Amino acid sequence: MPGPAYANTVGVTVKTPGATSGPAATFSEISTHADCPSGLVSGGGINQAIGTGTSSNGNKVNGTSPSPDGSTEYTGSTGVVGSDVTHWLGIGGSGGAVNASFSSTPYAMCFTSNLINHTQVVMNKVAGPTTSSTVGLVTATCPANTRLLGGGARITPADVGSLKPIASFPTFNDAGHAYGQKAAADGETNPDSWTAVCWNGGGGGTGNTTYAYAICSGNTIDISGATVKVRHSEVSGPTAATSGQTATVGCGGNDGKLISGGAAISGGSVTTTAFTGPGSPGDHLGGSYPSDSGGTPVGDGTTTASYWTATAYTHTGHTGGGSSPNTYTDAWALCADDGV
Repeated sequence: MPGPAYANTVGVTVKTPGATSGPAATFSEISTHADCPSGLVSGGGINQAIGTGTSSNGNKVNGTSPSPDGSTEYTGSTGVVGSDVTHWLGIGGSGGAVNASFSSTPYAMCFTSNLINHTQVVMNKVAGPTTSSTVGLVTATCPANTRLLGGGARITPADVGSLKPIASFPTFNDAGHAYGQKAAADGETNPDSWTAVCWNGGGGGTGNTTYAYAICSGNTIDISGATVKVRHSEVSGPTAATSGQTATVGCGGNDGKLISGGAAISGGSVTTTAFTGPGSPGDHLGGSYPSDSGGTPVGDGTTTASYWTATAYTHTGHTGGGSSPNTYTDAWALCADDGV
């Protein structure tokens, strides 16, 4: 008699502790974390409250990245830096203005699977950017015969107020994607890499560093029947001074479960051309998080999230109150079928 057959199943629970206030001082940052009491992080996100008025421009994302313990960061040697991680960091930074409304909320995507029961973190980094309106782009690639599940981005140091990650997205380490400079497009399957892009709004900072993190399946797991599908949306804006834009994308009925996502504020066409920066030096991300179809963040313990939202903002301080032309907001969702 043959033994019983067991289907591979995927479960994802969103965990978030809620908002942490701050930063309360200029050119500083706060670090907060979301933790998985069960399962492993397949990715995570951050959402910020910014207040109103010109000071709202001062709150920016400084990082959304994995952590071994909820406080330590992977910023040393590159390569495989951790395994079976259960913590996700949300790091909010400030520029030259702050207000009492500033806060950051981290989100961890807590992933369980009958097949992928071990994960590993791959980190890569690049020096810079140090000059205004330039990007620092770096790509972390999963080991051969593993599956990308998600990723993150980080910049240091915090006291360079114009420095921020403006993109964190899935991609492929191949010529067709310019080895990570072009993002994975809607409908592509099984990306193998994660790219982080940093934007320097005002120049300066000799020690500036951009970090990319890829969350990959563990070695020796047969992932031949596992499919991760990319969903991507790009919308125009924000282009007006001191304005924001939101992009939301979701997993379709046959795509499987939402396991992670990414975001960007860009010069557009990120899946067909090498990444270019947005229209204003001060443009920045304000969120990359699991949501409902309307872009509202989901709550702690949600097991049915199927959308990912990106929020992006213009910054009048570097444009004299002018606009930010040719600027776009991008969101990615990674969706895993039950083969994972």
